[in-house]
Amino acid sequence: MMAQSFRHALFCGVITLIIAWPILGLKLVAEGTSITVRGADAFTWAAVAVAAVVVFTFQLFRDRLMGRLEVLQALNPLANREPLPDAKRIRLENIGMVLLIAVALVWPFLVSRGSVDLATLVLIYIMLALGLNVVVGLAGLLDLGYVAFYAVGAYTFALLSSYWGVSFWMALPIGALLAALFGLVLGFPVLRLRGDYLAIVTLGFGEIIRILLNNWTSLTGGPNGIGGIPDPTLFGMEFGRRVRGEGNVSFHETFGIPYSSEHKVIFLYLIALVLAVFTALVIRRLMRMPVGRSWEALREDEIAARSLGLSRTGVKLSAFTIGAFFAGFAGTVFASKQGFISPESFVFLESAIILAIVVLGGMGSQLGVILAAIAVTILPELAREFAEYRMLIFGAAMVLMMVWRPQGLLPMRRRHIKLKGV
Repeated sequence: MMAQSFRHALFCGVITLIIAWPILGLKLVAEGTSITVRGADAFTWAAVAVAAVVVFTFQLFRDRLMGRLEVLQALNPLANREPLPDAKRIRLENIGMVLLIAVALVWPFLVSRGSVDLATLVLIYIMLALGLNVVVGLAGLLDLGYVAFYAVGAYTFALLSSYWGVSFWMALPIGALLAALFGLVLGFPVLRLRGDYLAIVTLGFGEIIRILLNNWTSLTGGPNGIGGIPDPTLFGMEFGRRVRGEGNVSFHETFGIPYSSEHKVIFLYLIALVLAVFTALVIRRLMRMPVGRSWEALREDEIAARSLGLSRTGVKLSAFTIGAFFAGFAGTVFASKQGFISPESFVFLESAIILAIVVLGGMGSQLGVILAAIAVTILPELAREFAEYRMLIFGAAMVLMMVWRPQGLLPMRRRHIKLKGV
């Protein structure tokens, strides 16, 4: 047994060296019109060697180390806590939601423009995470191509505004409905798939959308993207220094106040806040309806759900469609916020981050997903000096979280009824 563990550990250590050597040990340096390959410095080589030794040691003593790490779960005071009664849980969730909304309403008037802009990005990720939570957390369908629906919403607004001058408010429902249509289309081929197979198909769908946007240069601009995306207006009032739209007026001139670029940022933030609250309320309502119970039944046991008369086709399609709908919402807001979009804004890493938010927050838990979205978006901004090690720290945090609290920050709990003698 020890010999087998040694061979496995040695194999993992060698693979670590083989992967790290070309990625970290070699660098392409431009010298005039030519490019030369140079080796890394001594510190990088030492780091690669240490990483290989750490991987070898961990794999060699993995069983012992993982057994020791399980002690962390015993130190968690919430590990074996009984679920709260439904009435008390709902009341606490309502109080938490109201407090979050109250803080969010006051936030833009107390902080700088950069903080408001970051908060808008947080709200976009909250919408995305809540939508993916329907597919992954409630229905139990692993979706690795969720960013495709995000891209559909963003490009719908960008193209409609560029070619036909459609405003933000008209493009918002159109982008959401078109993204929902793509979700419905994706749902049909994956009706019989689950687990790894479903993940591979959805991953491929996300890459197909990104490559299509990248190569359809005549329509989407390809790698150059689409710029000049207009800002949302308030009853025909624009927030720029100069009015662009025909028949519109400026916000600062209408109210007789000095022009400030913060007005546009705060207005976009409030739009994102309203849409995020709308997303949370609609999904929460759906969770209490029969369709929400159907999602959970499908997640727990598909065979049992079908034996109870639930339509697997309808349940899966509804989850994909509703999740994609709110991704289209978020994409439209993102396009308006950035003013420029390109296929590089919708890579697989975005899907991975959104999925990590759902897992960290707790599968099916709305409040947990919201808190996880805030943490995952804001914490990297607070540690900019460690920007180079962002993904390394993120991966380590995911591992520790899965060991310490695998069910997430605030998992969704339901009361169970146990029959006597069973």
